[in-house]
Amino acid sequence: MKRSEINKSLVWAKNLLEAHQIKLPPFGYWTLEDWRENRAKIDVIKEVMLGWDITDYGMHTFNELGAVLFTLRNGSLKDSSIGTPYAEKLIILKDGQRLPNHYHASKTEDIINRGGGVLAIKLYNSLPNGAVDEHSDVEIELDGIKYFYKAGETIEVHPGHSITLRPYMYHLFWAKKGAGDLICGEVSSINDDKTDNYNADVEQRFSVIEEDEPIIHPLCNEYEEVL
Repeated sequence: MKRSEINKSLVWAKNLLEAHQIKLPPFGYWTLEDWRENRAKIDVIKEVMLGWDITDYGMHTFNELGAVLFTLRNGSLKDSSIGTPYAEKLIILKDGQRLPNHYHASKTEDIINRGGGVLAIKLYNSLPNGAVDEHSDVEIELDGIKYFYKAGETIEVHPGHSITLRPYMYHLFWAKKGAGDLICGEVSSINDDKTDNYNADVEQRFSVIEEDEPIIHPLCNEYEEVL
């Protein structure tokens, strides 16, 4: 991705959050200079990767595949004294934009439609070898109520509603086309994006960035490099 694409997407995401009266913690608005001035105070933020995250999963098609994310709180799987024993994110999707089909081996998560459009999602069980199970029914919970769906059946999650995703459950979700831009919340057990993402089709979690203009806000995976 180009830095100019990242900057444009960050401005768009902040405007969408503001329109829905969703506020970020102070560091969500820090400039690169602010980050550098607060360098001595941000060990936990850096360690558990709080803040902005934008990825196209190495596919170079960000307007179709990818997301703007913001991690508000998180902990460490290696050291329980760092951060919190749970995680919270915002996942911000443009109309029609999707994330790849993936599962987590450790994390259980609730995905909540916080506002805007309609969250559409397809679910699959995983086979013992880690491949997608295209045939067996999937057992899930929507707002605490248990349901069974066919593998790959589209489920719609409307504003205020949520879906619980458990380990080894493949999930592919997107902002339903024509329903508008979408803000999702994610509340989960500790999130480790470096080791706990298993993708059916793509491998690269963090994007390679082409620097074509100055940084507005650093991303959570580049703190060591730019600060």
